[in-house]
Amino acid sequence: MSFFNKFFTKEKEQELDKGIEKTKSSFLGKISKAVAGKSTVDEEFLDELEHILIQSDVGLDTTIKIIERLEKRVAEEKYINTSELNNILRDEIVAILSENNTADVDDFEFSDDHWPYILLVVGVNGVGKTTTIGKLAHQFRLKGKTVVLGAGDTFRAAAVDQLEIWADRADTHFFNKGMNTDPAAVAYEAVQYAVNMGIDVCIIDTAGRLHNKKHLMKELTKIKNSIGKKKEGAPHDVMLVLDATTGQNAIEQAKAFTDATDVTCLALTKLDGTAKGGVAIGISDQFKVPIRYIGVGEGMDQLQVFNKKAFVDSLFK
Repeated sequence: MSFFNKFFTKEKEQELDKGIEKTKSSFLGKISKAVAGKSTVDEEFLDELEHILIQSDVGLDTTIKIIERLEKRVAEEKYINTSELNNILRDEIVAILSENNTADVDDFEFSDDHWPYILLVVGVNGVGKTTTIGKLAHQFRLKGKTVVLGAGDTFRAAAVDQLEIWADRADTHFFNKGMNTDPAAVAYEAVQYAVNMGIDVCIIDTAGRLHNKKHLMKELTKIKNSIGKKKEGAPHDVMLVLDATTGQNAIEQAKAFTDATDVTCLALTKLDGTAKGGVAIGISDQFKVPIRYIGVGEGMDQLQVFNKKAFVDSLFK
């Protein structure tokens, strides 16, 4: 069964349009200006498009891929006007997201075989990790699922307190063992708590420290192994939360975390606060990890399940 609503509602579409308005205005405006008065895609325009894509934080490698595909399509289809160029660009970006296993909302399955569903959430401090966990817990609750939040970031008192506040807001269970305790032990016992209490979803927070890759790898590996000892095959997902406003820094963070652990999906926050939403395309392409959620506002309901077609369509409206 599809865990989330199979229908991308008009309300969600409007919310998405508003959420990526800064990226859309910058991106489309610059493309329209670059193509004005041209009757063909020439080398000058391609150079300008490359600059626009890089400015939108799509990333160099992904930008080159898009340019090469555009050249091929234009040669085959004989580009005539701005509208046709936009359609070709939209098609190619959707294709890139599809190739990298980014599933539309209709394709995302929540398997009952994974009961309780264990989600390990990673990411550096300040990216909106705890807020994302709280919003996600709220969405699960709206779908009738019981949830426990495990406070695995035991190095900052603020992290534990903030997570407890979100647990209250989302009307979920909360599990913690206090400050300066072993995060792996917290993760193990949080899963045990979920099993004992018959809870459907266990979301475990982790420390947002990024001292060095070796330390990160050791800590996350220990946490994952601890979860696996309690629940075979768990965690079912490791979600990396990234802040879209940081642009290329988000890509550097993705490199560190994908090196350190088996990241299975991404959540991209604060898209409403940046003109650099193109980072969603670059990160998905570079790391071959699907985007699962995007944050398009501060409200409790403004964490959307990522729909690649809706995202790209909104970008080119």
